[in-house]
Amino acid sequence: MNNAALLYALVQNALDGIITIDEKGIIESINPAGCILFDYLEEEVIGQNISMLMPSDDRRRHDNYLEMYKNTKKPSIIGTGRELIGLRKGGQRFPMKLGVSEVQFSGKTMYAGFIHDLSKQKMDEERFKNYATELEELVEVRTKSLNDTIDALEKAKEKVSISLVKEKELSRLKNRFLSMASHEFRTPLSTVQLSASLIEKYAESFQSEPINKHVNKIKNSVMNLTAILNDFLYVEKLEVGKMMVSFSSFDLMKFSKELTEEMQLLAKASQNINYKHIGDQTMVSLDANLLKNCAINLITNAIKYSGDICSIDFTTEINNSECILSVHDNGIGIPLEEQKYLFQAFFRAHNTGSIPGTGLGLNIVSRYVSLMKGTAKFTSNAQDGTTFILKFPIS
Repeated sequence: MNNAALLYALVQNALDGIITIDEKGIIESINPAGCILFDYLEEEVIGQNISMLMPSDDRRRHDNYLEMYKNTKKPSIIGTGRELIGLRKGGQRFPMKLGVSEVQFSGKTMYAGFIHDLSKQKMDEERFKNYATELEELVEVRTKSLNDTIDALEKAKEKVSISLVKEKELSRLKNRFLSMASHEFRTPLSTVQLSASLIEKYAESFQSEPINKHVNKIKNSVMNLTAILNDFLYVEKLEVGKMMVSFSSFDLMKFSKELTEEMQLLAKASQNINYKHIGDQTMVSLDANLLKNCAINLITNAIKYSGDICSIDFTTEINNSECILSVHDNGIGIPLEEQKYLFQAFFRAHNTGSIPGTGLGLNIVSRYVSLMKGTAKFTSNAQDGTTFILKFPIS
């Protein structure tokens, strides 16, 4: 088979439409895929102007692009293609992608147009957009439901007297709520999280900024709701004495480096978490799970209450008498008059604004540190930010 025959076979069997026109826009050839795409017979389009295959608006733009290319020879529409609207014989419009290339054949200049039907792609994009919207609405409904439940619990707590009988009733209601929250909210939250991840995976080929925006919004909402739920469950375990301390020996530097890598993924785009260890000794005997929860809580607060561009310092130290863990940020700081309440349950400083939180995190940190026979302290002001310092004795 010679080259001409091979080229002819390729054009005739191509899946996309291929049309050639002369310098005046007159159609000289169209392959079978092009005939199917536009619903014309070959003899109906040969000798006609290419404009018959486009609505009037796109027709004028196409003529301008073609004239510009002939005058400047700059390939503004060559190769990569551009999106247009095609017009079928019956008047039906459809989205398409058109790439145009100049071809020299038998001593004359021709233009070859390569046409790809975008109908299915556009339908898929719209379907994913609608799916993302539905998931976002579902998250909002779940968020409102959880917030309503929490508000109802807090109002009930305010109304309960300090008498022993009523305190026991409050405890029973709280245990019932936490049990319900664990079963009723964790499963749908996991489903929403998984669905959002699947949308993010399958939507990568579309490179759609709106889809990415909504998926990130869904994932952040699920993460915030899960954090709220975990805070309530941790407090409940502490109050009923279910939280047990399990001391073990582990490498504090390795532990902290791994934690830093995990938290860096949750930080804002231009936030950097800088880890440093002081001292030659790295082994320590503490409860690794409780210590990790404390460090995650402190670093998460530093991320939330700091600006978009900042450094967060995470430091560990082991000396002859104690193990020290500290987290420093340059965030909004804690008002001086409110610092004495910081480790109380449900307390939030007035300058936190709309930043999400339950006011339980630091209370949990303080109680975990006490279980490990340590102390938790902090320094804070609006100019220098906040530093939390956890100290544990070395036996």
